[in-house]
Amino acid sequence: MKLVSVVLSGGAGTRLWPASRQAYPKPFMKLGGKSLLEQAVVRGQACGTDHLLVVTNQDYLFLTQGLLADMADPPHPHYLLEPKGRNTAPAIALAALACQQQHGDDAVMLVLPADHLIPDTKSFVANALEAARHALNGHLVVFGIQPTSPETGFGYIEVAKVGRQSQPVLQFVEKPDAATAQEYLATGRFYWNSGMFCFTAKAILDALAQHAPDVLSTAQAAMHGSQVSPLPPSGTVGGAQVTRFNAHAFGLQPDISIDYAVMEKADNVMLVPARFGWSDVGAWPAVAQAHAADAAGNTMGTADEDAHWVAVDTTGTHVHIDSHGHKVVATVGVKDLVVVDTPDALLVASKAQSQNVKRVVEMLKERHIDSTPHQTTVLPAAVQRPWGTYATLKEESGYKVKRITVRPGQSLSLQYHHKRAEHWVVVQGQAIVQVGDTEYPTHAGEYRYIPLKEQHRLTNTGEGELVLVEVQCGTYLGEDDIVRLADVYGRA
Repeated sequence: MKLVSVVLSGGAGTRLWPASRQAYPKPFMKLGGKSLLEQAVVRGQACGTDHLLVVTNQDYLFLTQGLLADMADPPHPHYLLEPKGRNTAPAIALAALACQQQHGDDAVMLVLPADHLIPDTKSFVANALEAARHALNGHLVVFGIQPTSPETGFGYIEVAKVGRQSQPVLQFVEKPDAATAQEYLATGRFYWNSGMFCFTAKAILDALAQHAPDVLSTAQAAMHGSQVSPLPPSGTVGGAQVTRFNAHAFGLQPDISIDYAVMEKADNVMLVPARFGWSDVGAWPAVAQAHAADAAGNTMGTADEDAHWVAVDTTGTHVHIDSHGHKVVATVGVKDLVVVDTPDALLVASKAQSQNVKRVVEMLKERHIDSTPHQTTVLPAAVQRPWGTYATLKEESGYKVKRITVRPGQSLSLQYHHKRAEHWVVVQGQAIVQVGDTEYPTHAGEYRYIPLKEQHRLTNTGEGELVLVEVQCGTYLGEDDIVRLADVYGRA
């Protein structure tokens, strides 16, 4: 059996703002020390998958590549890069065409969203291998989650009776209202639809041809006009391939889910009941549940070791801290709150109202509060780039201060700026700084000046991470004042 792990990585995750942003969505959030995307890849590896196919937006390529390269057992994936967001039916159709072309009709596709939390990998593997056996018999397999509450945010799947055995699906039903969800729960015949699937490439392509021929034909056209090329290595990891699509051809695909397109219509759908804990991490209370609670029911998540929470008369509260440096968050006399503190945004919400966080994002956009340069719904506090990260520490009229990190062996593009000069101080590591046509070896504690309109480039020549402080001075400090002359990542 040739088993291919297909990871679908995208989505804005607006209910998890301000930690999740358009340029740094939910799959990249860390829970339990690892990002949700990495956890999905690890689950596939644990199943013994022969190959990894990642379907993601083209804007997330280098962020994804860097994350996977840092894994303990880094994979060598094939990336399908979407020019724009579509939906699961086009994504799965393209993945199936790629799997069929690369691995044949009988390749078993294990389709895994990159934003799920499944702590019990051993039980997941047992279920996944069970699903693969059904897939080899021609079934379209969906993983069902036994409901624990009348949840209105999930689709439901009806079977003869909830139990431990796999069984045929009777019907898929849409997200219900509260009364209907309560009725589904009482019958003992319904599962939540997890959005995880398993089938052979041939089975899903045949199903698309029968039930959604427009999805299949437009996916075939997009694939026909695509280009496949190798990726430059990230760190010491190479061997990845990438498929890029023509934006016009890709955009002709219908925006439809695989449930609507195929699963609701097919008569060969089998449900495998999940015997593992599962969460789609759809809102902050789900994030809180992923952390160990103290005696008062409080939980804490942090991206920084130097962050501290002092809780006085506080119960049932989750605090998430993401700071550039030392930060103390204190809560006094509060109950059942979510507090998310980031360098550029602070969220304080009732857990009971956490689903409405997405309305904050909508209001920020409507009021243009997140317009350039303060894109609080788009850019994270630490912006990822192919070579590393940058974070804005301070910005006022005429100057901006950044902290920049560069991974070993990586370099910024050869570039210049029309409206700003730059001052670079290396605080960790060693670099080559090119200014004009001259290259200067630069070590920790040393400084370089980049005059206005002078071409320059920074390269990490050390074995560890390069860290520098950049001070920009000028009349305009936007990120679009970059003229790239040469770039190893193909952005020039």
